[in-house]
Amino acid sequence: MSKWLSTLAVLCITSVLAAQEPAKLNPAQSLLGMNLSGIADWNSELPFVDVFKTSRPWISQSKGHAWGQGPALDLDENGWVKKLLPDCSAETPMCTGMEGHYPKGKWVVLYDGEGRLDISGGHKVLSSDPGRLVFEPDVSRGGFFLRLAETNPSNYVRNIRVLMPGTEETCKTQPFNPTMMNRWRGMNTIRFMDWMSTNGSKIAKWSDRPRIDNATFSGRGVPVEVMVDLCNRLDANAWFCMPHLADDEYVREFAACVKANLKPSLKVYIEYSNEVWNSMFEQTRWCGDRGLELKLHDKHWEAGWRFYSRRSVRMFDIWEKAFGGRERLVRVIGSQCVPYISEVKLSFEGTDKKCDALAIAPYMGFNVPAKADKPGKLDAAAVSQWTVDQLLDHVEQKVLPDAIKAMQDQKKVADKHGAKLICYEAGQHLVGVGGGENNEQMTKLFHAANRHARMGEIYRKYFDAWKQTGGGVMCVFSSTGKWSKWGSWGVSEYSDEMEQEQPKLRAVIQWNASHRVAVE
Repeated sequence: MSKWLSTLAVLCITSVLAAQEPAKLNPAQSLLGMNLSGIADWNSELPFVDVFKTSRPWISQSKGHAWGQGPALDLDENGWVKKLLPDCSAETPMCTGMEGHYPKGKWVVLYDGEGRLDISGGHKVLSSDPGRLVFEPDVSRGGFFLRLAETNPSNYVRNIRVLMPGTEETCKTQPFNPTMMNRWRGMNTIRFMDWMSTNGSKIAKWSDRPRIDNATFSGRGVPVEVMVDLCNRLDANAWFCMPHLADDEYVREFAACVKANLKPSLKVYIEYSNEVWNSMFEQTRWCGDRGLELKLHDKHWEAGWRFYSRRSVRMFDIWEKAFGGRERLVRVIGSQCVPYISEVKLSFEGTDKKCDALAIAPYMGFNVPAKADKPGKLDAAAVSQWTVDQLLDHVEQKVLPDAIKAMQDQKKVADKHGAKLICYEAGQHLVGVGGGENNEQMTKLFHAANRHARMGEIYRKYFDAWKQTGGGVMCVFSSTGKWSKWGSWGVSEYSDEMEQEQPKLRAVIQWNASHRVAVE
């Protein structure tokens, strides 16, 4: 059974191979890091050459029933279908919503076991033999569905790999999409918040963790072995977000795995969950409940911030023991871009003496509601009438200075507590809220501004300001993702876009290459 290359021996081999590649930018001299987009069938970054790893969990279909309304599927521990009831099938989508931005050519499907697979959606199947299917998608028709039509319960179909053109011979030794690898090589740090499905994670015990043999990595997240492998190949530091429900054993085993497999030259940023101040996230509400139970404060949010600090310190201690010291660790306290919250988190029970960095997200934020809550405030109806230049003028003259002031204010807090100031997320934040997201004209305006050359220049000024403030690593949010009414988060929308097509992407790569610094 083909397995992901995850053992220490294999990692050492790939590290030797990587050393034979042409010289690249030294990530240790980079100020910028990158947040990778989450794992889903609509992930337009296509991080793995085996796109089945980003597929949706199996959808049950039954003849005579509505779409997706088949009976519950009998799955094994890794998510493979063990048997199908009469007149039933299972299918899963891949490369969805990409508007033709995925590789053309001959795709190969490999699998173990006995059964029958086919491709639906109007795409051309070129051959179908036991264990191997070849098809050529019509990318103009959108994504495709892999359908499990038959499976032998005594030797059921499993270990399915859906491989991009030209990768069948190399997928075992080169599991990551080379386009993604080339794009982010040179980044100081890779933050895995979305790869770990951190927000609202249900993982509590080590036995709950995602595993290499799982059918897909969507849902529970990417295994630690795979994340470590990527950082080793990129020569980039790793930033992990521990699930908020994770017990001590989970943290201990996770840390031990990283210690055993990550290159000794690389650092590890450790953060407890993500944005444990943002009430839209389950982890914030959960920590608030725990804080109230422990009587850390009588207000839910204040109690949650204090519980966050206490749990973070406990987690840091486990990592320090696993690594035999703190030299390779960056112990992160994450905060909203509000000095008061940072003060509370760093001050509680001497947390500032037990952490290394205060992490903030100084977004260039412009959140526009459908209706203004105060007279004279901007709303979607007004903003939607602006030209792109008017919007970018506002970003440059109002939004950017506000973001810079937030950086400066938080640097004072970090300095006061003897902590480094770093950035867990960064970038533009032009989006409709409170119904404003449904104003299509404003959404189109925001997208046009993100594609405009001036946005790249604004990003450069933004990065310059961060450097001048004295900030450490700044992890941009996010890598590659299709824009929508919910935001234009990706610095590019598709993996096949070139730097000259996306000003934000060009600004990130070029600024990072031309501003080499020694990052502690």
